[in-house]
Amino acid sequence: MANPIQEAIARRAARELEQGQIVNLGIGIPTLVANYVEQNHVYLHTENGMLGVEDVTEEDIDPNIVNAGKFAVGEAVGASYFDSAASFAMIRGGHVDVAILGVLQVDEHARIANWAVPGKNIIGVGGAMDLLVGARKVIVTTTHTSKDGKSKILKECNYPITSTRSVDVIITELAVFKYIDGQLHLVELMPEVDLKTVEANTEATFINSLK
Repeated sequence: MANPIQEAIARRAARELEQGQIVNLGIGIPTLVANYVEQNHVYLHTENGMLGVEDVTEEDIDPNIVNAGKFAVGEAVGASYFDSAASFAMIRGGHVDVAILGVLQVDEHARIANWAVPGKNIIGVGGAMDLLVGARKVIVTTTHTSKDGKSKILKECNYPITSTRSVDVIITELAVFKYIDGQLHLVELMPEVDLKTVEANTEATFINSLK
């Protein structure tokens, strides 16, 4: 069953995409973005070696065609396949326009932590480190708080950061932030959310740039 919070975040993230872009979707909420973009509008890339990803109906699932999260995907018209080395060469060579990533934490300098939790046996490096270096624009999609109600947008990450590169856009169920000239800006409130709610649930310092 679809999670309405996650779907709302994914729907808003899709609005950031532009005609003709090559877009890599990370694991979790980012995979839902595919439901809200026209397949001829952008070209979806998965780092395990496919360009031209689209949704697939249950009756058409091929167990050999999966994305990096091991979820079944479909082939858009003109889709292409390549090995993992070529896929990462695309990423590192700057040929991916947008990467949409899930995170565990993000700090007020828009640096993310998304691959390790101290003290827990979690190995999740994946392609995020490469995408943060190689993608031209990076969008984060995440719930605003953790399951225990603590802010995930912190003054400083206390989990290992994934890269020193700052992301460009942060989208949660409460708000949209953009990192501009070295500062985090609140640029949009999600529907039925007020500024006080965002302030109460955000540890990081940010500039109110609401129009």
